[in-house]
This record gives sequence, structure tokens and C-alpha cells, in this order.
Amino acid sequence: MDSQLSGGFLKHTLYPPSNFIPSSITLSNGVNVSHNAIGVVEITPPMADKAIVISSGIHGDETAPIELVDDLVSSVLDEAFVPTSRLLFIIAHPDAIHAHTRFIEENLNRLFAGVNPRRNKECEMANELQAQVQSFFEKGSEEHWHFDLHSAIRASQHYMFGVVPASSKATDIRPLVNFLKASHMDAVMLSRTPSSTFSWFSAEKFGALAATFEMGRVARLYENNMEEFVPLRDALVALMCGKALPAPSATKGFSNYKVTRTITKTDAAFNLAFSDDAANFTYFAEGAQLAEENGTVYSAIAGGEAVVFPNSKVAIGQRAALLVQPFEPDLSKPLYVNVERDPGPVALS
Repeated sequence: MDSQLSGGFLKHTLYPPSNFIPSSITLSNGVNVSHNAIGVVEITPPMADKAIVISSGIHGDETAPIELVDDLVSSVLDEAFVPTSRLLFIIAHPDAIHAHTRFIEENLNRLFAGVNPRRNKECEMANELQAQVQSFFEKGSEEHWHFDLHSAIRASQHYMFGVVPASSKATDIRPLVNFLKASHMDAVMLSRTPSSTFSWFSAEKFGALAATFEMGRVARLYENNMEEFVPLRDALVALMCGKALPAPSATKGFSNYKVTRTITKTDAAFNLAFSDDAANFTYFAEGAQLAEENGTVYSAIAGGEAVVFPNSKVAIGQRAALLVQPFEPDLSKPLYVNVERDPGPVALS
């Protein structure tokens, strides 16, 4: 085993040596493990049918995803399973993990739209992660996937859900929806506008089946109940090993939402009309006031809307809330998440 990883991927990421040098080993099962950078491990089996990125730590206080990624890397090193996919595992932001905060200077998950000026560590980190993902995907022509794992900072009507970014690619996301169901997620939310998140980067630039996963609530490192995420882990292992996905949950339903609008904060005078700690997917009836900014009032549209990720304290120019409505996609047809179009069978490319 790589001596750098003998104490665990997470431990090495949090306490790396000052003289880190990329290294590579081949396990007895023929799987190659490359420690490309601090917080980046690449797995290459002799034959691969998919290329899958599993990232965590984009926000340092969202620790269940970090523990899950550490566990998966340890399982590969211990040869507990043999992947049939190329894998790129990421634990992204050790400084923010140590500080138990989302970020140090700037929200890392808003910096994946291209090369950033080197104004802070988050910008440098985003540049490095984009380069790592680009190199990884460009090594082969397999089907591309990216799961960017997060935890919510607030309560939610749906404890675990996936957010699928909108892109201009003609990528049928039905396999991704099936994976969410096999993971016993509670819901999927389909976007409409481009963003600069890590999952959007992979979807837009490489046509990846990509989503941001919200895994429960934030907690201190090693204070998560990881039993809650066993179905997700089982589904990830099945996908990575080319096996049939687990069956959807027999005890809970699965909800589909589409984004109707994004509310962007454009001035310091922006205010939400409800508490900042309102649970994700809180519903507001038609006509209910949602936000106000310098005389502009946002009210729920016909049919009502639910609010997701409300935050009046974001920086000016950033998203202050997503508004969504439930819908039922026709899964007998391709499902595209198009930029500025209702989710459905139309794609821009």
C-alpha cells in the first residue's frame, strides 16, 4: 500500500507532508492507485466502462461526504471491491475542514466557470480541481459521471436530494435519476440556468451525468451517523463495479422538482420575507411574498412555489434562493436538463 495513504486518505489530506510528491502503486488485483495531489486520488482498473468523479469537501463543514469518500478510498486500497470504472476521488478544502467552515475567503462552489485570477486560495484550488477533472475525463472516452457530495446547512422537507445542473449538452439524465432512486434519495431538482458549481462544470464541459448531492445536515467531523448513507454507498459501489443498482426504497416515495426561478441578490438592501432558517422545500401559496429588494417584490407564482437554499446573506451577485415546483417527467423519453428551458425532450446541442 502507498505509505502516504496507509493512515487513510482523509488523514493525509488534513495532515500532508511538507514534501508531498505524487506517487502510484498497483494493487494485487491489477487496479492502479495514483495519488495525484493532496486530496486527489485516481483509480484505474485494467479495463474500464465508466469514468466517475466523486468529490467532497468543496465546503469544509459538510463532513459526511468527506467521511464517505475516505471510506470508499480505503475500501479500494483494501481490495474490498474491484472497480470496473476509472475513479477520481476528491477531498477538496483541508483548511476549511480544519476550521469547520464552508470556506475561508470565497465560496469555492461558485468558482468552476473557468480559470480564476489567483486572488485567494479558493480560486487557486478551483483552478487545480478543474485541471484534475479535465485531465481525468480526457484520458478516455467512457461514459462520464460526477457526484459532488454536500450536506445542507438547514433543515429540509427532503433529507437527501440531488440537484442536476442545467447545461447545453444533449445528455439524457435518466440514468442519473435512476441512480438517485437506487440510492434511496428523497428527491431530484432539475435546474434551468447555468451556474458555476463543480457539478455544472463537469456537465457543461464534458457532458457528464452530474449532480450535487445533499446528504443530510452539517455536523462536526466523525459526528455523522453514517448508517444514514449506507444505501448511497451501496449504490456507488454497484455503479463503480458495473453491477446492477439496488432497488429503490420500498418505504418512501421519490419527488421530482423543476426550478421555476432563481432569485439573485443585487443589492445590500435585499431581504427575504421569511426566516433565513426556513427548511428547504418550504411551500408558499400563490401570491405569497418571498423577497423584496429596493421596491421590487418577489411573490409566488400560479400554483405556488417551494424555496430551496434561501440565504439573504450571500454576496451581492450570488443566488439568494431557488424557487421550485413539483412535476412528473415522462421517463419513456430522453430527459434533458436544458439551459433556460423546461426539463424535457429538447436539448440545445
